[in-house]
Amino acid sequence: MKKINLENRYNLIDALRGFSIVNMVLYHFLYDVFMVYGVDVKWAFNPWIIAWERYICISFIMISGVTLHFSKHAYRRGIILNLCGLLITAVTVIVMPSQAIWFGVLNLIGCSMIICNALRKCFDRINPYLGAGLSLLCFAVFYGVPERYIGFFNIRLFTLPDFFYQFKYVAFLGFPDSGFRSSDYFPIITWIFVYAFGYFLWRIIQSFNIEDFFRRRVYVLDFLGRHSLIIYLIHQPVLLGICLLIFGYI
Repeated sequence: MKKINLENRYNLIDALRGFSIVNMVLYHFLYDVFMVYGVDVKWAFNPWIIAWERYICISFIMISGVTLHFSKHAYRRGIILNLCGLLITAVTVIVMPSQAIWFGVLNLIGCSMIICNALRKCFDRINPYLGAGLSLLCFAVFYGVPERYIGFFNIRLFTLPDFFYQFKYVAFLGFPDSGFRSSDYFPIITWIFVYAFGYFLWRIIQSFNIEDFFRRRVYVLDFLGRHSLIIYLIHQPVLLGICLLIFGYI
């Protein structure tokens, strides 16, 4: 196993990702208890819970965009993440079809990594403040595309034609048809802009020459952040096993 040089690593970024992972595991455990096992099916619609879920998603994707700067094998890692995402899809379809995941966060990050890495030379020619601002603006404007509208987050400006949503196999882009269902859905249109924002954010940090601040360690959290993929892959089976012990049935 290759030894990681923690002195030269941006450990604080690992710690921030580790914090997101901890929040994600806790959220998914509560989701399993309240939603999958039906303890309180209104739980996920509480505004505070919705805000918490959005924070977890945005932070996780944004940090992944930051780390594109440090990836020496972005295309290979993007393919690996997509394969892991497809594995999760296969497992959920077989084991829990009612909670099947189609194009979840791993597929989104994997595709974003491949696309943004291909565009890195173009990104690097853009002023990072402009790039970050445009990324946030595009995220806001295209946020409602899966819900068939263009607007500003939840503010609808105009409805998109039904034509875009009649093709079953373009849901991954952000155009799900009426029969599409997924318990974890992050289409490329919308969420790739959060990934791109993370990429430009690190360039802004570099402009202040404060990269060394991010070499600080936050023990345990930075360890979890370095092993975020394996935690993501195994956490749900572990959580469902705990729920099985609590409730006595699947």
